[in-house]
Amino acid sequence: MKMLVVDDERLARQRLHALLAELGEDNDVVAEAENGEQALRLCEEQDIDLVFMDIHMPGMDGLEAAERISRLELPPAIIFTTAYSEHALEAFGVHAVDYLLKPIRREKLAAALEKATRLTRPLAQREEVEEHWITSKYRGGVQRIPLSDVYYFRADSKYVVARHRKGEALLEDSLVSLEKRFPGELLRIHRSTLVRPSMIAALHKRPSGGVEVGFADIDDRLEVSRRHVPQVRRLLARSAADASG
Repeated sequence: MKMLVVDDERLARQRLHALLAELGEDNDVVAEAENGEQALRLCEEQDIDLVFMDIHMPGMDGLEAAERISRLELPPAIIFTTAYSEHALEAFGVHAVDYLLKPIRREKLAAALEKATRLTRPLAQREEVEEHWITSKYRGGVQRIPLSDVYYFRADSKYVVARHRKGEALLEDSLVSLEKRFPGELLRIHRSTLVRPSMIAALHKRPSGGVEVGFADIDDRLEVSRRHVPQVRRLLARSAADASG
């Protein structure tokens, strides 16, 4: 696993490098950075699998750097390393794998590495990190919602609304970014709507013409664009065939 260590303190970088070496020869630290700008540039230029990111650094801090890195086409996993605990919610808001407090303990580092390995697809294929949850900021905090609880995503003005089992949440993600983050997990039924295929229960004709999808345990019905109707019909036909078979 190719790793990048980001910290403005040289001794902190050296200590983490040494701990990683102790935990296994596969922990290959290929680069180091002193600030967020350097970290972002290295992630753009190299195939980095995992970034250890300090938060308080001069210039671009770790949170901003992580947010920008997460926008890359194939972003690396990120583990924050910091002496401050108050940024934990913000860290998970940018999809961090883990959050380690300094001084970093060997066993905590080992657990974080194991988690990062589980969340990363086979590195030989160099695919993106799997993400099975979404985050929404509310009341000054961050709400984590399992993707499996989501019925659909609908673009609404400058936000995206996620309809899930416990209600609704506003996201800053675009529909396009959600499609990229969850390939194969979402089905576009309209230019403003993505649904989780497993949540669709039926296809209904609308009184005014056209069709809409319905769900098993909520009353919401969503319009299906004419161009997307055939794939929804195929999906329901396959589901029916699997259920009968």
